Amino acid sequence: MTDTQTASPTAQLSAVGVSIWLDDLSRERLRTDNLQKLIAEKNVVGVTTNPSIFASALAKGEAYDEQVRELAAKGFSVTDAVFEITTADVAQGCDIFRPIYDATAGFDGRVSIEVEPGFANDAAATIKQAKELFDKVDKENVLIKIPATIEGLEAITATIAAGISVNVTLIFSLERYRDVINAYLSGLEKAQAAGLDLSKIHSVASFFVSRVDLEIDKRLVAIGTDEALALKSKAGVANAQLAYEVYEQAFTTERAKLLLAAGANKQRPLWASTGVKDPAVLDTTYVVELAAPEVVNTMPEKTLDATFDHGIIAGDTISGSYAAANKVLDAVAAQGISYAEVTELLEKEGVEKFIVSWNELLETVQTALDAATSETSK
Repeated sequence: MTDTQTASPTAQLSAVGVSIWLDDLSRERLRTDNLQKLIAEKNVVGVTTNPSIFASALAKGEAYDEQVRELAAKGFSVTDAVFEITTADVAQGCDIFRPIYDATAGFDGRVSIEVEPGFANDAAATIKQAKELFDKVDKENVLIKIPATIEGLEAITATIAAGISVNVTLIFSLERYRDVINAYLSGLEKAQAAGLDLSKIHSVASFFVSRVDLEIDKRLVAIGTDEALALKSKAGVANAQLAYEVYEQAFTTERAKLLLAAGANKQRPLWASTGVKDPAVLDTTYVVELAAPEVVNTMPEKTLDATFDHGIIAGDTISGSYAAANKVLDAVAAQGISYAEVTELLEKEGVEKFIVSWNELLETVQTALDAATSETSK
């Protein structure tokens, strides 16, 4: 490692104990040395995907044309084609990150793929597809993404119990985060009872940041007083800081200690939605203010570049922040803004947005399949 790289903000962030994952994947990236460069230069140690990312990747460029033609020739349905295309990208990504996975005993070097968002409120369908995705990707370092809906909790427990590592997504509230940790521990207990190797089962809990600010700030602006406006862009960070406190508490309980002693891993918090939406807020805010040991920060490339370029890393910025974070959320509540109402709305919207992206993905692939079919029939 060069002195320059050691001094880079992303290297400093890694030294604090933050795992930097890229929130993006495309066949274009896989065909070039892009990911290898990000690993070598910007300390990237994993990748997350979602339906929006794949919809965007497939809408651009010609990287998928050949596979689409093959799938069209074989008469694949659009849903099966999407399954083939996305799992192929994720499997290849897993190969690129495998050395990191091996070097970190499974903590990093991970690539995530999401179950169909339309299954968010159907536990049985989620469990079934989680197993299908895991079998299809067929790589030890894949993480299956399951949303933290009420029905998702049951699916998380069942998937972990089957020995499959899970990235729990769309967590907005502290209460739901506690439920997610409970679902993970329940899954580990079942896996242990089934005689599985707990050390091989990993999980991260994706706690969303900027979307919380976006919704709460909208309400603060509507109130419009100086007191309300002074709270803008503070709730997202405060909420995540308190999530880290929940994490620390949850894995020091007797229940968790028993599982950890048996070889289990902690379910690490992952900061998602870390791209800053408000131009008045520093573009590295959700990175530099949420640095602490054992967390993952999954960043869009724009945020990664900003952090590498001008991020000021001030060490652990979460430990010791809990009293101030509670004051922020109390002050927001004092403005008449309901935390429960905001977080419930964000979960509902989060699922809906992914369903829209999923439908866009299906539409893009269907168009490509139709074009390929008409080309061969000429």
